[in-house]
Amino acid sequence: MAQQRQTYGKLVRDRIPEIIEAAGATASYHRLDNDEYFDALTRKICEEAEELRVADHDARLGELADVWEVLASLVSVLGLSEEQVRGAASRKRAERGGFDQRPQVRWWHQQLGPRRRPGARPST
Repeated sequence: MAQQRQTYGKLVRDRIPEIIEAAGATASYHRLDNDEYFDALTRKICEEAEELRVADHDARLGELADVWEVLASLVSVLGLSEEQVRGAASRKRAERGGFDQRPQVRWWHQQLGPRRRPGARPST
């Protein structure tokens, strides 16, 4: 009987090894240390965010749940609480705003040279 071997080298959900074995397949696993885990989670959140970006309307909730799960794991591995992250987000929102108004910067222009105070007259 022909066998197919797939190489992943990526973080998977906790129950995936038992699901693989229940399907009659075998796999090799490695438990990540904290540094490897953090690195894998940051790669995973990018992967899941991309899957959310390209998902059709019906798949978005599931993909968003994947992003949420990875984010929760990042909070944990960093030794933070959800409350700390929510507090930091609240402070950032108060200082810089949220994304509710949907602004998108297309370009900006910055004067080179000495900085002027707003409303100050140019020196002559």
